[in-house]
Amino acid sequence: MSIRSCVTISLVNEARGGPFVYWDDLAGSCKKAKGLGFDAVEIFPPGADAVDSAELRKLLDGEGLALAAVGTGAGWVKHKLQLALPDANDRQKACDFVKSIIDFAGQFGASAIIGSMQGRSGNGVDKATHLGYLIEALDTLGEHARQYGVPLIYEPLNRYETDVANTVAAGVELLDRVGSKNIVLLADLFHMNIEESNVAAALAQGGARIGHIHFVDSNRRAAGFGHTDFVPIVEALQQINYDGYLSAEAFALPNSDAAAKQTIEMFRQLIK
Repeated sequence: MSIRSCVTISLVNEARGGPFVYWDDLAGSCKKAKGLGFDAVEIFPPGADAVDSAELRKLLDGEGLALAAVGTGAGWVKHKLQLALPDANDRQKACDFVKSIIDFAGQFGASAIIGSMQGRSGNGVDKATHLGYLIEALDTLGEHARQYGVPLIYEPLNRYETDVANTVAAGVELLDRVGSKNIVLLADLFHMNIEESNVAAALAQGGARIGHIHFVDSNRRAAGFGHTDFVPIVEALQQINYDGYLSAEAFALPNSDAAAKQTIEMFRQLIK
């Protein structure tokens, strides 16, 4: 299976202004994605009950699209839940929220993504305790995803968003401490541009642990609208036999249609 293209759709009003290409109109966005030639969509919903599964299946089948992944970030931006909060009841609510997204995504053979819900230390939780809570949650959630035959996806974020794991190497180190082995890394090229000394080398080092890519430029705009050199990055992905998605988690600049069009054109230039 070859590397495939994907574009993000946000349905979360509280995330307005965030790095998502399409917004609000799920059906219209899927139609546009298919029209441009994308293989799949990645959805960022306010909750698992915000999208009707039967309607989504009909929509995806009608457009010939796959569901690549489903984000859990609304758990934080909308509901203020994180997996390592000091209160045990709040941690359980966060875990239950992620489980609901795993259950929703799993129906489509898609994975849930843990990004902002990993949180960061502070506010009554020191770093060691925070890591302990997160590792426990990831173990539970990775095994919960196993029933659907898909992995859980964990995303290292830059230092301004978390102090858990900021690089691919740190992500691998973290996952090595988790009991469940049903977890892969999301390599986000925007975060990597900040934290890695060599993005291509980091991807090569991550190897088979990398299961999803956020395909975005240095300034978090669509690929080709910044200064990232994508040629060595794609060479590294081919070196590790990566066969997942390049998913455009990018700002809708200058607008959604232009960002989507730029992304697919860049994808086609890079992936022969």
